[in-house]
Amino acid sequence: MPWDFHTLFMRHSKEIANALRRRGVSPENAADLTQEAFLRLLTAGRPDQTKCDNPRAFLFRASRNLHIDQIRRERCAPQVALTDAEFEAIPDDMPSPETIVFDRQRLAISAAALRELPERTRRAFEMHHLGEKGIATVARELGVSTTRAWVLIRGAYRHVRDRLREAEG
Repeated sequence: MPWDFHTLFMRHSKEIANALRRRGVSPENAADLTQEAFLRLLTAGRPDQTKCDNPRAFLFRASRNLHIDQIRRERCAPQVALTDAEFEAIPDDMPSPETIVFDRQRLAISAAALRELPERTRRAFEMHHLGEKGIATVARELGVSTTRAWVLIRGAYRHVRDRLREAEG
């Protein structure tokens, strides 16, 4: 039997919210869970196609399940109420503007140092460091021995390190 969503909301929303409040849910949270339960009913399909013969029971069951899910989530990741002062005291893990500028300068120096390298040395370094390929794979792709591949990569690391030290003064 088709039902009217607006009429259902007007008839049962307070009843569902009050049932949640009797379970210890705050008024604001009860209102949110009630709306979520109605949203679940609304998205369950058209009234004449849904298997929901008793929408009131569906709403109560959905709101109770939503509350249980919320409790489970809070157990996994508890929320802590902080004052504004406590919140402001939390250290920001974002790098400072100075750190960002410094890191960008070092990256530019490293890129310039890589451009100074012979092609095969640069490719070996990029394949190993940026491409995350093993020494044997680098050697095979470059057609050199593993010892030679390691020498090329180590030389590139040293060259970049030396350029960064020079820039430091």
